[in-house]
Amino acid sequence: MGISFSGLIPGKEISFDYLQNRSIAIDSSNVLYQFLSTIRDRFTGEPLKDSNGRVTSHLSGLFYRTARLISNGMEVTYVFDGEMPKFKKHTMEARVKLREEARKKWKQALAEGRAEDVRRYAQAATRLTPEMIEEAKKLLDAMGVAWVQAPSEAEAQAACLADSGKTWAVGSQDWDCLLFRAPRLIRNLTISGRKKLPGRQAYVQVKPELVELSVVLKGLGINKEQMICLGILIGTDYNPGGVRGLGPKTALKTVKENKTPHKIFSSIRDDWNFEILPEVIFDFFKKPPVDKDAKIKHGSFEPEAVKKLMVDEHGFSDDRIGSALDKLKGIDKNKSQSKLGKFF
Repeated sequence: MGISFSGLIPGKEISFDYLQNRSIAIDSSNVLYQFLSTIRDRFTGEPLKDSNGRVTSHLSGLFYRTARLISNGMEVTYVFDGEMPKFKKHTMEARVKLREEARKKWKQALAEGRAEDVRRYAQAATRLTPEMIEEAKKLLDAMGVAWVQAPSEAEAQAACLADSGKTWAVGSQDWDCLLFRAPRLIRNLTISGRKKLPGRQAYVQVKPELVELSVVLKGLGINKEQMICLGILIGTDYNPGGVRGLGPKTALKTVKENKTPHKIFSSIRDDWNFEILPEVIFDFFKKPPVDKDAKIKHGSFEPEAVKKLMVDEHGFSDDRIGSALDKLKGIDKNKSQSKLGKFF
């Protein structure tokens, strides 16, 4: 979900080569939802499952996409959500209802043979379970890929890692990372490739996109606090849809005219239709619960552990997994030799 800054903040299209030797903190829930939404049967909308009926779309996407990022010379760290802020629970309850409604529409579309609606509603019904998250962590451990457990929102923790220089950027589709002061945001990192246009049998090429906070602030002519206010007016995870009647351009005008958080929020008080006060949301973005001492620890690459999870437990193709692992073995060997060379 998150903020819709489309049309207001331009991104810079980049190649994977540009990201070589860069370290990126990835919002894990963001990408796992992507994999669960997109890796589905094109006719039934069903996610990928093993012989026991367990969903495996998230594992497939996580393994192959992470392998590709590593193969392209990136160092990735996944960040997992902790306890959500109390004021977000009403948003999550609303999402649960929407997912249930989407599930019913999906079943109806499937029965009536409406292929386009089948896929659309199936994606909207996507659900990420605690079991899926634990499996994802287990897979990353076996791949030797670092992950960090956030005390609260993963986006906030990922932004903290980047802001403190522990990583170069945050990888996410959500603009909210900028409100948490991520110096750089990489969008389309895990969905680059061909993307189908809604309602059409046509595809567009999607490439990684770099958004730099300093460039954004300069371009919009605002500071970091005003950026948070702008996001709140447009709409965040904590106040979806934003302020009634305010589009991105009008919201930016409101921020510039009123300047301070107090005046900005006072100017829209009559149109504020959320239980959570804007000041509460502002304070959370400005000082989110994060672990400033979080360590990024890369484990050891264990190919056999990967095969046990992917092939033995979930029935993935031995050949395909083996082929990807062989490439990763070569990369892992080169890294070890490089470290050894530095040691001597």
